Formats: sequence, C-alpha cells, structure tokens
Amino acid sequence: MEARSMFLLSVIYLFLNSAVSQTVNNTEWRALLDLRASLGIRARDWPRRVNPCTPWKGIDCRNDTVIGINLFGLRRTRKGKQNPRFSVDSLSKLPSLITFNASGFVLNGSIPEWLGTRLTNLHVLDLRSSAIYGSIPMSIGGLSRLNSLYLSNNFITGGMPPALGNLSSLLVLDASRNLLTGQIPTELSSLHNLTRLDLSSNYLSGGIALSFTSLSRLKFLNLSRNSLSAVVPPQLGDLPQLMELDLGFNSLSGSLPEELKRMKNLRKMLVGNNKLQGPLLDGLFQNLTQLEIFDVSRNNLTGGFPNLNSFNTTGRIFNLSTNQFYGNLSSVIGNGKFQIIDLSNNYFEGSVPHGAAGVTIISSNNCFTASGQRNSEVCRKFYSDKNLSYGNDKSGEPIQPPVSENSKSRKRFSYIMIGVFGGLGFIVAVISGTVLLMRVCSRVRTDNSGGENPTMRAVPGGTDQSPKLFIDLSNLGQAFTYSQMLQATGNFSKANLIKCGHSGDLFHGILEGEHRVVIKRVDLHSSRNESVMSELDFFGKVSHPRLVPLVGHCLDDEHAKILVYKYMPNGDLSNALYRLTNPEEDLQSLDWITRLKIAIGAAEALSYLHHECIPPVAHRDIQASSILLDDKYEVRLGSFSQVCTPGANNNNHQNVISKLLHAPGTSGERDRPSGSSPITCAYDVHCFGKVLLELITGKFGISRLDDDKTKQWLDGSLPFISMHEKELVMKIVDQSLIIDDDLLEEVWAVAIVAKSCLNPKSSRRPSARQVLKALENPFKVVREETFNSGALRSASSRQAWTAAFLGSWHRSSSDSSNRSGQANRAGSRSSGANDHSSSHKRSSSDVFPEPGHDLERQDGNS
Repeated sequence: MEARSMFLLSVIYLFLNSAVSQTVNNTEWRALLDLRASLGIRARDWPRRVNPCTPWKGIDCRNDTVIGINLFGLRRTRKGKQNPRFSVDSLSKLPSLITFNASGFVLNGSIPEWLGTRLTNLHVLDLRSSAIYGSIPMSIGGLSRLNSLYLSNNFITGGMPPALGNLSSLLVLDASRNLLTGQIPTELSSLHNLTRLDLSSNYLSGGIALSFTSLSRLKFLNLSRNSLSAVVPPQLGDLPQLMELDLGFNSLSGSLPEELKRMKNLRKMLVGNNKLQGPLLDGLFQNLTQLEIFDVSRNNLTGGFPNLNSFNTTGRIFNLSTNQFYGNLSSVIGNGKFQIIDLSNNYFEGSVPHGAAGVTIISSNNCFTASGQRNSEVCRKFYSDKNLSYGNDKSGEPIQPPVSENSKSRKRFSYIMIGVFGGLGFIVAVISGTVLLMRVCSRVRTDNSGGENPTMRAVPGGTDQSPKLFIDLSNLGQAFTYSQMLQATGNFSKANLIKCGHSGDLFHGILEGEHRVVIKRVDLHSSRNESVMSELDFFGKVSHPRLVPLVGHCLDDEHAKILVYKYMPNGDLSNALYRLTNPEEDLQSLDWITRLKIAIGAAEALSYLHHECIPPVAHRDIQASSILLDDKYEVRLGSFSQVCTPGANNNNHQNVISKLLHAPGTSGERDRPSGSSPITCAYDVHCFGKVLLELITGKFGISRLDDDKTKQWLDGSLPFISMHEKELVMKIVDQSLIIDDDLLEEVWAVAIVAKSCLNPKSSRRPSARQVLKALENPFKVVREETFNSGALRSASSRQAWTAAFLGSWHRSSSDSSNRSGQANRAGSRSSGANDHSSSHKRSSSDVFPEPGHDLERQDGNS
C-alpha cells in the first residue's frame, strides 16, 4: 500500500513538473535546451525538467516569454570547456529576446549573419571578452532597437560596416581591443543618441571624418592606440557634453584647434604620443575649468608654461613631458593646484619649481640649475634658436638676487653655521674619501692583475653627472672616431635611420666603403649614461654566437655615445615575420620551419644568459624587435641596454604620472623606457612566452607590449591551447601559415610551451633551459604516452615534460578561471609528477626540474 502511494506521488510530481515547464512555449523551451547542449551549460544551472523562467540562472522572462539571457558567470561542463563553440543558432527561435550577455563566456566563433534579421527586439548585445572572431556582419544594421553594443576584447577583423549607422537608438558602441582595420565610417555620424564611442586599440587609419555636430550627446570618446593620421578635428568643439577625450598613441599632426575651448564639461583630455606641433592654446585652461587630467606628452609642442590662474580646484594631473616647452617657472606651480605634474624632457629654466604639500613635480632633463638636467650648451642653443634669452645673462647662469641690508645679520649667522657644519662635513668627507680610495685601488689592482692596464678607460658621465666608471675596452672591438661615425652614417641622416629605440637611435652605416654595420647613437641629453655603461660592461664579460657581435664603439663625444654592431641582413623578428619581397607582391610570411628555428635560437641565447653566465644575467627586454636575424635566419639576440644581474637594485626613474592616467604603466608605452621591467630571469621567460605566441599567431606587437590590451588578448587566446584537443589551437594560428597534420602537432607543442612560460606565478614558470629542451624535442611535450602512470616514477621520463610545461599551470591561480580550457585530470596527474621530481633530482642536464627551480621566487610584472 505504501509503495503504491509513493508511486502515485511520483506520477503527480512529474505531471505537475511537466505542466510547469510548459509555461514557456515548446519552441522557446527546446531552443533553450539546444543552447544548453551546444554551449555545454551545466545541468545544475539550467535543469532540464524545471521551468526556465524560475530557477534557471541568467534567464529572464516576461509573460512566460524569454526576454533575457545572461551567460556571464556561468560555468561549462568538463566537455564544454574542452570544446567551446559559438553555437547560438537556437537564439533565432527566441524572437522576443531583449538582452543577450555573453561577456567573459568563451564562444569561439563569428557573429551569425541572421542576427540582425531574427532578433529585431534586441536592446543589449554584450559579447565582451568572448573570443569571437571574423567580421561584423552587415545585417547588424537591422537591430534598430539596439541601445548597447559591446564587442571589445575579441579578435574581430575587417572594417567597420557602414550599416552601424542604422542603429539609431544606440547609446553605447564599444568595439575596442580588436583587429579592426580601415577608416572610421562616416555613417557613425547618424548615431544621434550615442553617448559613448570606444574604438581604441585597433588598427584603424586615416582621418577622423565624423560630423560631431550630430553627435552632440557624446560624453565619452576614445580613439586611442590606432593609426589615425591627419589633424585633431576642430569639430570636437561641437561636443558640449563631452567629459572624456582620448586620442593618444596615434599619428595625429598639426596643432590643437581653437575649437577645443568650447568643451566646457571636459574632465579628461589625452592626446599624448602623437605628432602635434605648435603652442598650447592661449586661454585653453581658462575655458576648460573642469579639466582634471591633461596629457600632451611625447609630442612636438612648444611655448611657455600655460596660464592657470582661473583654476579653482586642486588634485589635477598634468603631463607635459617630452615636448619643447620653455621659460622660467614660478616657485609654486599654479599655486599648488596639482596632485602630479610632469615637466620632464623639456627646456624649462631657472630654479627647480616646488609645489605645495602633497604635490609631486617631476622635472628631470630640463634646463633647471640642478642635477639630472640637460647640458647647458644644448639649452643655450635651444633658446638662441628661438631668439630668447637664456638665464638673463651671457654666461647662461641665472642672476642671483641682490642682498638687502635687513638680511646681513642673517647672513652672519649663516656663515657661523656654515663654518660649524662645514668642519664636520670636511671630517666626514676625509674619512669617506679614504675608504673609497682604498676600495677603488683594490678593484684596479684586481682588474689589472698587479699592473696598470692601458685598455682601461674612464667613460665620462652624461647629463646625469654620474661618477666616472672604468671599462675594459680590450674586448669591445675597434675604437672609432666621431668623424668616422659621421662619414659612415652620412652625418646621421634620416635616410639611414632604422628606428628610434628606447635606448638610442639606430642607423645604417658603411665602414671603409664596404662593411655594413648598425650604429646606435645614445644622446645623453635625452638618455642616461647608465644604459651605455651597462651594455659596454655586458659585452666585456660575455661571448656567445647567439648574441649580436659588437664591432666597436665611439666614446669621444661629450654629448653622445656610439656603439657599432654587426649588420643583420634580415633585420629583427618584428619586421621579418612579414616582409615585402616585391612592392607589387603581397606580404610573404615566414614558414613554420623557419619560425621554430628562430624560437630555438632565441631560447639558446636566453639559456646562456640565465644558466651559463656567472652570475646569471636578466635581459629584461625580450621581444620580437630584440631578436635579430642574419642572412640565414640564425638568431643573434640584441638590445642589451637593460641587462642586469637579478637581485640588483633598480633605481631608475619611474614615471609616476603614467600610473594615474588611463594608459597602463610605462612598460605599455610604444618605446618602453629603461627601468620599467623587473630584474628577474622569470620575467624574461614570461616575455619569451609572448614571443612564441607571436610566432604562432602572427599577432603584431604582443611581445612588445605589457599592457591591459595584451593581457586581455592573452586571456582570450590561452583557452585555445589545450592538452586534450590539438585542433583547437588552429583557431589562433596565423592564417598565413600552411599547417598540415604533421606540423600541427609541432605547433600545438610549441603553443603549450608558450602557455607554460606565461604562468601567472613566476616561480612556476619553466627555466630557460627547460624551454630550450622542449623546443628541441617538442613532441615529448604532447605525446599521449607521457600520461602513462608508470612514467611518474622516473624524473627523466617523458612525464617530466608534462609536469614542467603544463602541470604547474593547473596548480596556479589560473585554475580558478572558467576559461582555462583545461581538464582537471591533467592537473592532478602533473601535480604528482612535480612532487616526485622535487625529491629525486639528478645533476645530469637531462633532468628537468620542477618549474621555479633555479629561478627567483619573486613574481614578475605578469
């Protein structure tokens, strides 16, 4: 009887449950089930036998009709993680859908063509950080009710379709951090309701041909980090409600237009890293009284310091660095109205200004009467060229104010105090000098083995007035004269300029009429002498066929130091990856065999620096432009201006203001300044991992930058590198590569090595030696037999490869990411391998230690 009652209750429960489920019509219910299956949504989030309008996570209904789907935060099943897909065709059966949010949910596919014709009620489409690729379909113009379109941080290619101009209801358009090319379509001017437009971090070119008069509601405009040229549009003045304007990191030229004064609500204006010229607008800051952040750094602007008398609030951040501003500043800038102001790399003169409490003033490399400034002759010439007086006298030194009668008594007291403290200072100086002399003499005796070495030469300090250091030039090639360098480079003509690097300008040169060389000129007016000293010292101590040969040097000139390198016919990896073989032909890329050869060569150089140099040497500037290639594409590692021994103090100046602007830190700038990277070998390995991904994906600039854009790109790419499905890596492989089945496994293996190098924990990254071994034997990394349980007992077995190159990744913080694309079983097995290898190490070079062995335990900038 009891059993019969239980059966009847079960039947009633199933009947009621089935009835509840039917509150959503059958078509929509089946569509949601299909979506659950195709995306791999867990059953606990979307239970099959329960009404989707009640407990299903992320499902929003109105009148028993699905109007919203939010995939953000949902987790896939194990199978779904291994094979993410953009299988959303079932959405076409939900015509009442108003919101679709897949932000952060990997979809791995292109936006379907039917989107604009089937989901015409859509108000919000959010596909941020979803790893989608392909182009934006023209049909998207059919979403006439759409008010928010988020496509940022993906792999979208091609141009922006003019059909976007049909989205008359659009309030937000964010397509930043993609691979968009071409010009900004003028049809976007039709978006009269638009309040936010963000197209930053793409490859858009041409001018900004938008009619801003029709975009009068715009409050946020970000077009930074593209290749936009022409001038800053005067029509920007037609945006009375604009609060944030970012046009930085483009190629904009000309002067700032007068019309910018009309943007009275502007709070942030970023136009740095362009080619702007002329003075700042007269009265600009009297009109823009709400301005809080102002960045015009790294342009060619000139003129005096702006008039800030109308400013009535404090806490402003101004960056005027790396321009040609001049003049004598007042003792307190703007009456203490700033939080931070960066004046460095200009031509301001007089005394170094100071601000009120809490105000940071960065003023290095100007014409102030202080250390760390430009050479006085350079300053005098600059002012003379502009028909301006410098220092108010012929000597170029500021005139001291006359002494009044009332100050004589104070002067007498000052003389007494100077005498007292001067005497004490003299005693301290004598003692310190004696100790220093003993240390110097001891060092010279050690270096010269008991006698004076005629090749020891004092290299004078630059504008930083650093003490003279002695470098042994006997192993540093030929000593050239400055006239030889002028002749070799055609007086350092622009026609011979290769590029302007962060440590100096590189020129083509020809010695004695036939020998081609590369000549680096380090201008000590804009660069510190330490970079030259460290590079000379480095070449004097190391020698390896994978390092670019130093032909010679020229240290005669007071204002510039010159290093001469062997010429590399194929340039560096950044321009060799794609090059024009003929102006009339298409771009031809390197084949995979050559790319792997380059990867192995670079790994050999890195392994030498980290494991064969005593003490180890951290390169700190590993990127595609540092990897030079000879006529046979053999690697010669270059760019040694930042080399340092791990653990050494890094006292180089940090650009404080960059941390407070929207842009990432100094290492994210196009020409990263010296001192921005940490002094660890693990950081080198991390950067090398990005080089490997650049070789695999053909993605320009990944190894060069270390900013939010790069991080987001990596977050979207790494899920496609999986030990369980090698074909998945083809989604990110460079489309110009011809990869057959035989090569696919090799590409897959190198991708796994790259992913291990990018482990968020620096102590869990493989060493450079491990990376080299893996690249020389890539199949050992991915072959299935590496998972045999018996192999765990041998530290030198193939399982050690898996433990070293993937297992540590699973034990890192990335394990918590629902976008890792890795299965848990690999993490548990490799963890066991690491436990074993840590207790059974051998001295043989064939044993590959646990990631982090012989590496610093300090985390890098990753």
